[in-house]
Amino acid sequence: MAANQSQHREKHIVLIGGGHSHVEVLRKFGMQPEPAIRLTVIARDLHAPYSGMLPGHIAGHYSHNDIHVNVSAIARFAGAKVYHDEAVGLDLENRRVRCKDRPDVPFDLVSVNVGSRPTSAGIPGAAEFAIPVKPVERFLEGWAAIQDRARQAVKEFRIITVGGGAGGIELALTMHHQLIESADGLSIRIITDSPDILETHNAGVRRRMRRVLEKRGITVETASHVSRVESDSIVLENGNRHSFDALVWVTNAGPAAWFADAGLATDDEGFIAVSETLQSPSHPFLFASGDSATMLESPRPKSGVFAVRQGPYLADNLRRAALGETLQPFAPQTNFLSLISTGDKNAIASRGSWSAEGPHIWKLKDWIDRRWMEKYHDLPAMSGMSMANADEGEDEAMRCGGCGCKIGSDILTKVLSELDIGSTEGAVIGLNDPDDAAVFEWPSNTLVVQSVDYFKTFVDDPYIFGQITANHCLNDLFAMNAQPHSALANVTLPIAGDTYTKHLLHDVLAGAVHVLREHGATLAGGHTVEGADFAFGLTVTGGATHDTLLRKGGLKPGDKLILTKPLGTGTLFAGDMRGKAESEWIEQALATMIQSNQAAATCFANHNATACTDVTGFGLAGHLVESLEASDLAATIDLNTIPALDGALDLLQQGIASTLQPKNQTSKRHISNAEAFKDDPRLALLFDPQTGGGLVAGVPAAQANACLEALRSGGYPAAAIVGEVSQSKDAAPMIVVK
Repeated sequence: MAANQSQHREKHIVLIGGGHSHVEVLRKFGMQPEPAIRLTVIARDLHAPYSGMLPGHIAGHYSHNDIHVNVSAIARFAGAKVYHDEAVGLDLENRRVRCKDRPDVPFDLVSVNVGSRPTSAGIPGAAEFAIPVKPVERFLEGWAAIQDRARQAVKEFRIITVGGGAGGIELALTMHHQLIESADGLSIRIITDSPDILETHNAGVRRRMRRVLEKRGITVETASHVSRVESDSIVLENGNRHSFDALVWVTNAGPAAWFADAGLATDDEGFIAVSETLQSPSHPFLFASGDSATMLESPRPKSGVFAVRQGPYLADNLRRAALGETLQPFAPQTNFLSLISTGDKNAIASRGSWSAEGPHIWKLKDWIDRRWMEKYHDLPAMSGMSMANADEGEDEAMRCGGCGCKIGSDILTKVLSELDIGSTEGAVIGLNDPDDAAVFEWPSNTLVVQSVDYFKTFVDDPYIFGQITANHCLNDLFAMNAQPHSALANVTLPIAGDTYTKHLLHDVLAGAVHVLREHGATLAGGHTVEGADFAFGLTVTGGATHDTLLRKGGLKPGDKLILTKPLGTGTLFAGDMRGKAESEWIEQALATMIQSNQAAATCFANHNATACTDVTGFGLAGHLVESLEASDLAATIDLNTIPALDGALDLLQQGIASTLQPKNQTSKRHISNAEAFKDDPRLALLFDPQTGGGLVAGVPAAQANACLEALRSGGYPAAAIVGEVSQSKDAAPMIVVK
């Protein structure tokens, strides 16, 4: 029985963006899982900022974590997969999302909630010299630089904000509040082309806000259109010129360029047009919300408040659309409460013709904002089954074993036809030939170096998983200074429908092929089966010579031990599974895991390394013991020099570790003074199993510093000399830590 015989029709919903509406969609699906629906999130930022609390963060009232939703955590709660990438287009005919750095993602239904960006089109220099308030993460980087420069300014520091809406006013006031005590000569000017500030609010609100701005010494220029921006000044159409040290752009929202390019129905400004059900009139399988969309029947200003309120309706309608049920309309409020902070812990309220101000308004805003965030910070226990562990064929009595559990030939043929496998030297018969095995001519006087590794996935994105696995498997070749030549793939795919099966198979192989081709190797063949878990591995083949081959044995007394990558992937992904790891920690870990060790191996060879091994499942201590045992030597390790991935030591201190950690800790018997460091997370880090880890090599002391400098300048900034080899005093290899 093949996978393509499944009778069920699951629906794959792709959420583009981790905006205010989509985090509510994920929460709703986590609270009420739907076995027939598979969710995938494509998110550029794994920590999604809540715009309502951004001014409070700038003013110093909230921390970074206070104002961000952990998209990975909420997606895990919903049983959704997260692809950390940015959507750059849509293929609506074939229902695929085009991404910046990974293969297209297929869908049955798609929802867009990517927010908006301040418009600067047609104004020369604005894109180059201004700091836009969105994307928020990039603005926060710019804001950090503004603070540093403002506090170092000798005489004056001039900030100009362009935009007289609530966002621009709040930002000017909160920057003033944060900098006024530390920046000498601070001046802030607001420029807007509107005839007045806060045009969408009532006259009472505008009077109150003008009084606040005047009291703070913030200058306002209305009816002033920007003509151009230069490196240190802004030029208005009326001829006025103002110099600045920092220029912040907070104008009206603009849409992503790819909305119109995709062929979607849009409004006059280019935002996605939707009906009252949040559904595209031109493509009913597409939904949009928040700043990305305009409701044709009842357009509203671009404001986070509408994205928040649309979230529950969007979740309900996506579920209904997937199940073939009638959709429900969203009716936006005509009058709604706006709360505009003034930098200090005061705020101005606006609703219709009513207004008020004071610290009690700030307390109300703070309470509303914190209550909203608590829904996503404090998730309830996981409920029920999601598509992360469900499948289309669940009602089938039995899945076949033996050759009957292979993936259907139609899917396999289709996937292979879409991959650019590449070629390698000496190929006689390869993957594009119908034969049962690959055939290569092997150069004379060349050693054949082979290795194999295989494990189940620990990341959502199969493309990233393919890259990590390929790098991990090639590490065994690099550790021996061998040149990769070819690989055979083994893939276990969870039981699912044809569309999802093809998507997984294509993307995991595409990730692996990308890495193999970068190293001059080719995918020569492989095997696929169905199974309970998605797993992938490669049998890799490479070539080396007797003169260039490195081995684990060969260390010499006095050699310095150099490690190329930081440790901590095991505990970080254990923490991620428990929802205890920050998204930034996981991003850093993934970046190191997909980094090749080939250049490091070459560097070691160029500096006459005596021995080398990769650091993988047994941890640094386990693999180092193997090298010492093969050389009949000992070593001293300086725990202070061990590079650690961000968050790894924090998690180990909390007792969060990989399930392999206890077995790896049997290596403690080779550490003579381990008991003295038993509560030190730096010691525990030595036993942390690594995936896609670094290399550790012995380098003669005279060349160690030059080797380290070459590694760091060559793309391994965390590389470190972590210890020194010495004579062994006992029969068993011993390590001393300090």
